[in-house]
Amino acid sequence: MTTTIEWTEATWNPTTGCDRISPGCDNCYALTMAKRLKGMEQQRGTARPKYQNDGDPRTSGPGFALTVHPDTLDAPVKWRIPRRVFVNSMSDLFHARVPVDFVTSVWRTMASTPQHTYQILTKRPERLARVLEQVHGALGLEEPLPNVWLGTSIESDDYARRADALRLAPAAVRFVSAEPLLGPLPSLDVTGIDWVILGGESGPGARPLELVWIRDVIGQCRTAGAAPFVKQLGSVWAKASGASDKKGGSPEDWPTDLRVREYPAAA
Repeated sequence: MTTTIEWTEATWNPTTGCDRISPGCDNCYALTMAKRLKGMEQQRGTARPKYQNDGDPRTSGPGFALTVHPDTLDAPVKWRIPRRVFVNSMSDLFHARVPVDFVTSVWRTMASTPQHTYQILTKRPERLARVLEQVHGALGLEEPLPNVWLGTSIESDDYARRADALRLAPAAVRFVSAEPLLGPLPSLDVTGIDWVILGGESGPGARPLELVWIRDVIGQCRTAGAAPFVKQLGSVWAKASGASDKKGGSPEDWPTDLRVREYPAAA
């Protein structure tokens, strides 16, 4: 499926649904979208298998229970044009309830479609090394797939440790998504990290972003050799500055030094 996410070109959701585990999840767009999609299909008298299972209301919501979809595993095989693919824009592939066998099936599809580049983002990087050891063993892989990028979300300094867990996982490219960035990241170590996405929050209840937080992380990237990618500055900043894009996503509105959208050298 095509997407408007600036740093990728398509999305693929072999699983859907998730559970909130940290403040970066509070305004989850996927949770809100799942509720809307479920309601739309009910009104039409049809049902989307992806959005019919309700999650725990304390951590999830309508249509957003963790659900695996084996029927979607071959979707990238049918895409003739090579593309960057965000895997699970509506879920987390390394959620505890995703079976290792299913993760192995996802890896098998990615191995069979080397023309695509897959970007996998998780808030649960502690599972990466352990699960991937089993996946690589099942598939007989001695090296990480060169077309698979592994990333973790870090929204505040309380979760900077996620980068440490990411470094332990076998990956051709490792990346951090600091979006939504909710505070400074003085403890973040981007050694061994190839790419850092930075962005503010948008939508209802958006929390503010201080530009100095982004500048500091860009400086860390320059020191460590990571590529920074500023996605947006958020709706709070956009409103305060009178930016043309309500999400603060138009670089022409930004200070010149923040107009940075680089990709990792390995790309």
